[in-house]
Amino acid sequence: MESTLKEKDNLLEVIDLKTYYPIKGGFLRQTVGHVKAVDNVSFAIKNGETLGLVGESGCGKSTTGRTILRLLDATEGQIVFNGQDITKLKGKSLREIRKDIQMVFQDPYASLNPMQMVGNIVAEPIMNYQKKSLNSLKDEVMALLKKVGLPEDAYYKYAHEFSGGQRQRIGIARALALRPKLIIADEPVSALDVSVQSQVLNLLKELQEEFDLTFLFIAHDLSVVKHMSDRIGVMYLGNIVEIADKEHIYDEPLHPYTQALISAIPVPDPRKKSQRIVLQGDIPSPANPPQGCPFHPRCPKAMAECSLTKPTLKEVKPGHRVACHLYNNDTDKQ
Repeated sequence: MESTLKEKDNLLEVIDLKTYYPIKGGFLRQTVGHVKAVDNVSFAIKNGETLGLVGESGCGKSTTGRTILRLLDATEGQIVFNGQDITKLKGKSLREIRKDIQMVFQDPYASLNPMQMVGNIVAEPIMNYQKKSLNSLKDEVMALLKKVGLPEDAYYKYAHEFSGGQRQRIGIARALALRPKLIIADEPVSALDVSVQSQVLNLLKELQEEFDLTFLFIAHDLSVVKHMSDRIGVMYLGNIVEIADKEHIYDEPLHPYTQALISAIPVPDPRKKSQRIVLQGDIPSPANPPQGCPFHPRCPKAMAECSLTKPTLKEVKPGHRVACHLYNNDTDKQ
């Protein structure tokens, strides 16, 4: 466990997490390999903080979120929530933890039951954990719907009667129903129109302050992540390659992959020209990741050592950690 993961005010600590999917083959469908979706990931989130997790599609962001929620089982590593290791919890113990960790899913069209009225969708988590009278339950659900900006008559309607942005508000109300401590927001605005995205993001920030929420905010849009996050972790091929405060990530990115991502952000002022870093080649398969640094086949600054040894995530500046031999070597010599 790294020293940065030992602070008492951490709500969540993810330590050396691995989530592998087995690859089956042959006549007997035996395991012939693994897709290394999450490969030795470590980070922590403080109470009331938002950690943004960013990277290209397929880098392991969503798998990380689903493993923390225990929708997927970790292959190795630890998930410590509120001081308790929840990695191996089952049954009643896992059920109790889940009321404190909720998720807002990416697709508001697929994550809501089309056969239930909105009132029942939002009420279901409450009914699973608490015994309340029907009037009390209805009042609580109506208050939640109002809190997320939906009209009162939404209670009696079905999800298909609402726009994408409104459906995501329903999903947010459902996630808030049990007053969780941590919300994992998995690409919560990527399926929405640009005109609606800012409304939903601002709603999440308002709710975070009002309900004292902690967020793991997963996205691929760097501008969205910067708006929402206090700190940002950059993932590539199942690994976190850099993690720091958002100002350091955007103003002084250290890892070559982070530098390439930042260079791709459009600049609104046409008088300011930015040097775009174009990466060569394709992302390697997580079923057969390259030896050494996972980024070295595409890295413009790769050295001989990069193809031999995988760099560890080290703190090179206060609060700024990076997994790159360019900096690890300097750190080791100090």
